[in-house]
Amino acid sequence: MQLHYHPLSGHSHRVLLFLSLISADHELVLVDIKSAEHKSDAFLALNPFGQIPVLVDNQNVVADSNAILVYLAKKFGRTDWLPEDALGAARIQRWLSVAAGQIAFGPAAARLITLFNAPFRPEEVIGRAHAILKLIDFELALHNWIAADRPTIADVALYSYVARAPEGNIDLTVYGAIQAWLQRMEALPNFIPFVETPLTTRA
Repeated sequence: MQLHYHPLSGHSHRVLLFLSLISADHELVLVDIKSAEHKSDAFLALNPFGQIPVLVDNQNVVADSNAILVYLAKKFGRTDWLPEDALGAARIQRWLSVAAGQIAFGPAAARLITLFNAPFRPEEVIGRAHAILKLIDFELALHNWIAADRPTIADVALYSYVARAPEGNIDLTVYGAIQAWLQRMEALPNFIPFVETPLTTRA
């Protein structure tokens, strides 16, 4: 099983984190995004969208980080991370949608400005980031985990870009429940951190 990834990609990290949390054997294949390798013909044959990460599992090729989380949970029968019951699965999907939506276009986009000079408007994406972080903080003030009474792939999907939100000039110190949740995530067995940059700070 190969994970095509880049260490600065939060989408890649969420998959790498989950692979580690469930102790799944895998090989890492670095995709050089600086040289636009993710837009090469060879990579586009794996993922026509030209995005990382991509998981290659024998004949199965799975793109999109959240889809990969679901695939891995199903492949390894990890109902502790992705419940089978209708309500439990729906609660997970709600937060996977948040990870693909408000998180991607909020804290992830703000980080892209500072790390890669992405052409977003800082006031717009930072405002969007704080809007979703307030909602997440509210939920985590009521529950230790975002979608169940234990960590799930929903927590994994949210973690990377929330943890590195300060790299996009987003202050996390005002979100006490999120701070406590980040510590709980980082205390999980086999947790592996998202690579830090010179911009990384939390307090």
